[in-house]
Amino acid sequence: MKKLTPAASSAVFALAVVMLAGCSTISTGADNKNLNPGMLEPQALLKFSDVPVPVGLRSLPEQSYSFESAGIRVGVLKYQGKANADQVINFYKEQMAMYNWNLVNLIEYGQRLMNFDRDNETCIISIEPKGSSLILTISLGPKSQSAIKKAKSPVK
Repeated sequence: MKKLTPAASSAVFALAVVMLAGCSTISTGADNKNLNPGMLEPQALLKFSDVPVPVGLRSLPEQSYSFESAGIRVGVLKYQGKANADQVINFYKEQMAMYNWNLVNLIEYGQRLMNFDRDNETCIISIEPKGSSLILTISLGPKSQSAIKKAKSPVK
């Protein structure tokens, strides 16, 4: 077997380092979704700071509206994108609880509806399959005064 010259052995070593570096990966915050592909991440910019939206869904502003005044919020926000409906359901079960929303019920019949409430507000999340993507609708509004009074009265 021939012995490599110092220049040749340096070249082989440099080539090996380059090849190995190309195969390695460095994990950053952006790569965290690859560590657990079943989990969706919330978007950074939200219309309502306490109602998250999964990353990857784009806003449909021409089909949306919102209003806030004197502590009252009303809105219908629509989003579209490629996402798995079951993952979106799990996203909202986890994320809404973090903002003190209570899941009232989940209705599934092709389209999926999730009803949340807290204090004096309700939020309905609708997930509707649309071809290979889905339409997400977030409806937010105040509870009726009779619902608030009933919630404050003791259960008999």
